[in-house]
Amino acid sequence: MEPIEIGIWVSIGMLVFVVLGMRVAFAAAMAGFVGLVWLRWNGFDYDPDRFWKAVEISVKIAGLTPHSKVSAQVLSLIPVFIMIGYLAYYAKLTTALFEACKRWFAWVPGGLAVSTVFATAGFAAVSGASVATAAVFARIAIPEMLKIGYNKQFAAGVVAAGGTLASLIPPSAILVIYAIIVEQDVGKLLLAGFIPGAFSAVVYAALIIGIAMIWKSVGPPVTGFTWRERFEALPPASPIVLVVVIIIFFVYNPFGDAWGTPTEGGAVGAFIVFLMALYKGMRWNQLKVALLDTAKLTVMIFTIIWGVLIYVRFLGFAELPDAFATWITGLDMAPLTILVCILLAYAVLGMFMDAIGMLLLTLPVVYPAVMALNGGETVAAADSAFGMSGPMCAIWFGILVVKMAEFCLITPPIGLNCFVVAGVRDDLTVQDVFRGVTPFFIADGITIALLVAFPGIVLWLPSLAG
Repeated sequence: MEPIEIGIWVSIGMLVFVVLGMRVAFAAAMAGFVGLVWLRWNGFDYDPDRFWKAVEISVKIAGLTPHSKVSAQVLSLIPVFIMIGYLAYYAKLTTALFEACKRWFAWVPGGLAVSTVFATAGFAAVSGASVATAAVFARIAIPEMLKIGYNKQFAAGVVAAGGTLASLIPPSAILVIYAIIVEQDVGKLLLAGFIPGAFSAVVYAALIIGIAMIWKSVGPPVTGFTWRERFEALPPASPIVLVVVIIIFFVYNPFGDAWGTPTEGGAVGAFIVFLMALYKGMRWNQLKVALLDTAKLTVMIFTIIWGVLIYVRFLGFAELPDAFATWITGLDMAPLTILVCILLAYAVLGMFMDAIGMLLLTLPVVYPAVMALNGGETVAAADSAFGMSGPMCAIWFGILVVKMAEFCLITPPIGLNCFVVAGVRDDLTVQDVFRGVTPFFIADGITIALLVAFPGIVLWLPSLAG
């Protein structure tokens, strides 16, 4: 059997196990290991010496590959970014941020919902975890909206959808994972996420205002805040701005050389938020919970990465990514049409897989195909299909797939943010939350279409970094 055929059969088997409910990390690791053995054995006739030699070599590859990748310094960004989010909660930055947004934006139709979206966007700038963002604001924002008569399904949908912004707005754990898998500059990818993330928040806000203007009872505005009260609400939320500025200057300094690496910027940001949490009265038990939650989420992400990297190594030996790229580029279709079909496939796949697992499993095959469509890793903008150089195409595609990963966090049947919001609130069912997020599918569709049509929204900031 040819290596490509082995790659296809093993990949199909892995997807079957995932659909049946096996965790992505274990399904990928098992598929990768079985595939490696099969490639080296390459036969169904049982020859003990040949078989056990194949197993021995595969065990060595499966053991060394994850360590070689996970030991990369850039992956230390993931626990640092996650820890910033948990510490920010105990520093009461989330409450201060929501209060500031409420005082400034609650007067518009659907004002509290708009305030929630902007507050989640602000919190996303210090938290790399969508799940944590959704859980925090389910406790803070939903009671406020219900108190003045919001529809509970709509209120839950706002929080679930707003939580997805943490996937795109740096510091973003998913962007870091993308950078590791495709071997691109993590700093430029983090820069590229700022404008699309803010743009997504604005589209969400516009959708909410439109709904509230049509159905008056959905989101009544809140008035009565004086200008003095508005300005008084800004200082308690200002540490978030400080952390964002520090991370930006560690990635890109418009006035000179960057201050350091993104990892160092994240560490400094975490230390500032830690001091704020101590100042706000964080207790030892709270710090312990924050660190344990950080460790749990980090271990979950790293476990998925370890398992998928074994599968990725097998795919390389099976030559499946190259074969898929050759097939894609040979299609009699416009490159942009093929790209749109790939994004639609992500939308369907995301209904059945978690965001991180979906990206890790598909990128080793899909990314080379997209780069081949554009003209290759080193192609110049003038010679490319999408009108951008190879490195810029990698950044643009990264933001698109991470935006699709955001979309998958709220799509049934396994939209993780919806389950989190329902789990935090006893008065909500998962079905309530899924109904509430339905309008935001339209907003995400509009955002993705505009990011595809106008790549400059994504590429302007990273292009400044050279």
